[in-house]
Amino acid sequence: MKKVCVVTGTRAEYGLLRPLIKRIEEDQDLELQIIVTGMHLSPEFGMTYREIEKDGVTINEKVEILLSSDSSVGISKSMGLAMISFSESLARLQPDLLVVLGDRYEIFAVASAASVMKIPVAHLHGGETTEGAFDEAFRHSITKMSYFHFTSTEEYRNRVIQLGENPSRVFNVGAIGIENIVMLDLLAKSDLEESIDFDLRGKFALVTFHPVTLENSTSKEQFKNLLDALDQFTDLKVIFTKSNSDTDGRVINQMIDDYVMENKDRTIAFTSMGQLRYLSAMSYTDIVIGNSSSGIIEAPSFHVPTVNIGDRQKGRIQAKSTINCKPVTEEIKAAIMEALNPEFKEAVKHVSNPYGNGDVSSKIMDQIKPLLEQEVNIKKSFYNLKR
Repeated sequence: MKKVCVVTGTRAEYGLLRPLIKRIEEDQDLELQIIVTGMHLSPEFGMTYREIEKDGVTINEKVEILLSSDSSVGISKSMGLAMISFSESLARLQPDLLVVLGDRYEIFAVASAASVMKIPVAHLHGGETTEGAFDEAFRHSITKMSYFHFTSTEEYRNRVIQLGENPSRVFNVGAIGIENIVMLDLLAKSDLEESIDFDLRGKFALVTFHPVTLENSTSKEQFKNLLDALDQFTDLKVIFTKSNSDTDGRVINQMIDDYVMENKDRTIAFTSMGQLRYLSAMSYTDIVIGNSSSGIIEAPSFHVPTVNIGDRQKGRIQAKSTINCKPVTEEIKAAIMEALNPEFKEAVKHVSNPYGNGDVSSKIMDQIKPLLEQEVNIKKSFYNLKR
């Protein structure tokens, strides 16, 4: 029986990986291993490993890496601690395949450890670009340390091949986040209201804003500009989902807490809503605002307008439901007004999502199982594009 180890460090990442985890767990020929790390184990970020346990999934290793600082030095030290700790966990588990998603620094660390330990890596969501975050460099580095690749669009597949990966090991399967939209039994609006204890009558926005990690000390200024813009839409209720553990994430989260305290009648904030409540809220919201990838990848499947602020997601393929703006108050205000315009909202009803229809985890399993039956030679040759 082949051992497949899945690593997750954030609430959002686990939500995306959940369909694939379930398929691996249910397969009689595979043994599922789970490593949780990062924000999952932090009281500040909601101890979200408990959501995994509630799903009935056994956690094999808990790898503590977060330090008390979210400065550049603190993040770098967390990466060093992650390298040490992941190598110990992988030595104990001895997986035949490591499955990782995305571009975060903890995923870079575990992929690095796996490379040294000669463990093949399967990487989801490679080839994408996010020019405003240091995740951009991590993602492409993870691609080069990975053996199997599952991309979300054909353009991203081509980019992974451009990085020298053999096309026979690069598969365009679509974005796995769409699968949750298709498969989950989303909450009725009244049940969602009861679950979050918040009245959703009238218009409301779903807001998530993360630090732009390749810019110097701009998080506070940019998020203040967003809050100033929201002040000009007093009839718009707001659900905030808090920032991640990137550099200056705590600054944003404190500003959210302060804003909610001052606007209790129309705002609420969550460290973690969980996948079911978050996607349910997205299905009913009038607008998604911020710089989260969910506004780019998942929101179009609900035919919901997205106001994408700044450069964090710059370079990603986008549906026509996305409005891009600079992180300046007046531009954010103008983008929100455009997104709420009835004509634009009507047009959004007809957009198609470039990230696929959600049939992803089965496609990945169709490739993983036969690949695991073969002898994997991790000595890769660089694939040169034909001129």
